[in-house]
Amino acid sequence: MGHPFPIREIARQAGLSEATVDRVLNSRGGVRDSTVREVQQAIADLDRQRTQVRLVGRTFMIDIVMQAPERFSTAVRAALETELPALHPAVVRSRFHFRETGPAQEQVAILDRIARRGSQGVILKAPDVPEVAAAVGRLAQAGIPVVTLVTDLPATPRLAYVGIDNRAAGATAAYLMGQWLGDRPGNVLTSLSSGFFRNEEEREMGFRSAMRARHPDRTLVEIAEGQGLDATQYDLVRAALERDPDIRAVYSIGGGNIATLKAFEDLGRKCAVFIAHDLDHDNDRLLREHRLSAVLHHDLRQDMREACHLVMREHGALPPAGPTVPSAIQVVTPYNMPTALTG
Repeated sequence: MGHPFPIREIARQAGLSEATVDRVLNSRGGVRDSTVREVQQAIADLDRQRTQVRLVGRTFMIDIVMQAPERFSTAVRAALETELPALHPAVVRSRFHFRETGPAQEQVAILDRIARRGSQGVILKAPDVPEVAAAVGRLAQAGIPVVTLVTDLPATPRLAYVGIDNRAAGATAAYLMGQWLGDRPGNVLTSLSSGFFRNEEEREMGFRSAMRARHPDRTLVEIAEGQGLDATQYDLVRAALERDPDIRAVYSIGGGNIATLKAFEDLGRKCAVFIAHDLDHDNDRLLREHRLSAVLHHDLRQDMREACHLVMREHGALPPAGPTVPSAIQVVTPYNMPTALTG
């Protein structure tokens, strides 16, 4: 029963004599099982209280750096701000650096400014390109931990990745697509916002692999570089539909779903199955209107809470924990919608 507490302190917490606590800790026998549990509970309570003491008065300044459509960055901001009260007695202050698109060098400049200015941690959603990886390395050299969110940069000295298993999410989308299309003919359009985000690449690989294994005769048509923005997505989808009259379904990996549906409507085409990611405000509305078949979602509040905890642990303010596990993949349909957006 490893612990860092003096017997006197454990005895006071448990309301037992020091001799009884000594017998329990050294397994000398002569005590009831309920007494052993009381000692164990006292140690657990002391450990929790010690964590609270370490957190009192601590302020953590965390920078959130993201390249993502406004609808997703807004969801991330809301998720973090909702979780902040639960992080007390520590105080977490956040600086947001959001951009929808642009050259990677702009994001590198932000990361380098943070490295020079200082920060307790960075939560990062960025393309997996060499210049960003190098900037993450410079943050690590400056003693600033980086937690990647939603999309990983595994070849960097980042502290941890928080988010879903993206390959499993893609395979889940393929399973649903196959079940819902059944024997109906038609090709499937897969849409990525950019080929430089590892999460989208992994989703596409998981989807393609599962479709090839389960539905080898189904043709997949890929479009990319719409940046998840409606203005660019519409032209890409419309051009794909005009080239291929057999597209009947969509797996939207990178967003821009309002524009995708508009392209189908403008050409008088029906989308039989439409699977998307993330229950942001756009997808929430489209799902409630039954214009999407399902949204693969994960709890952004849980992700942001875990990211903050990882930063706190790196600074010794929380006790060590086991490895970070992927977020649960939630399949949300029009019939199991949450009462309110949680991320």
